[in-house]
Amino acid sequence: MALERVLEPEVMDSYEEARDYDSMDHQAVNTLFVQDFLTVGEIGTDILDVGTGTAQIPVQLCRQDEDCRVIAIDMAAHMLDLARFNIEVDGFTQRIFLQQIDAKDMDFEASMFDSVISNSIIHHIPTPLTVLEESVRVTRPGGLLFFRDLMRPNSSEEVRNLVEAYAGDENEHQRQMFDDSLRAALSLTEIREMVASLGFSGETVQATSDRHWTWVTRTPEA
Repeated sequence: MALERVLEPEVMDSYEEARDYDSMDHQAVNTLFVQDFLTVGEIGTDILDVGTGTAQIPVQLCRQDEDCRVIAIDMAAHMLDLARFNIEVDGFTQRIFLQQIDAKDMDFEASMFDSVISNSIIHHIPTPLTVLEESVRVTRPGGLLFFRDLMRPNSSEEVRNLVEAYAGDENEHQRQMFDDSLRAALSLTEIREMVASLGFSGETVQATSDRHWTWVTRTPEA
């Protein structure tokens, strides 16, 4: 029988969680995320990063695209504290702007951003559809939506194998965080059904690794 979704805390807001998350080796997946995003085509200038965590992806994006500006949002104060440090170290304080905002109810005008990106926030949200709806709302007509997140495995054995493969060298807390995240993730069928309910083809979501799905689409032109 397929694994049921087991929710984890929506906000990772202890210092320990923020520190351990930031110190995990995300370099390869973050670099691939940014490369895949830039490969899609026109991304525009004004980018929203939903659930930025410690802002590793906006920093990577600004390294590779000299024209973009990023508003990076998260609910976790400790994450944003480390994000602020990362941004200052890389010299992007004039291009990356942090805000503590709930992705389920974003205080942004409609059609405000050329692109909305998100990496690994959806599995934290008890009601992910609300975040997807808000993200569509704030994306301009013809703008790009690029979401990537963990994909829930079919069995506890698969969870254990993925944790060993991708977090085997991390500390116990970091391995448990990854295990919890895999169990909290959506299945490919679940995310496709959500996307379809918003009027997009379910096929715009594809499995893009042994543990990730990716949603790539553009909002309808006005």
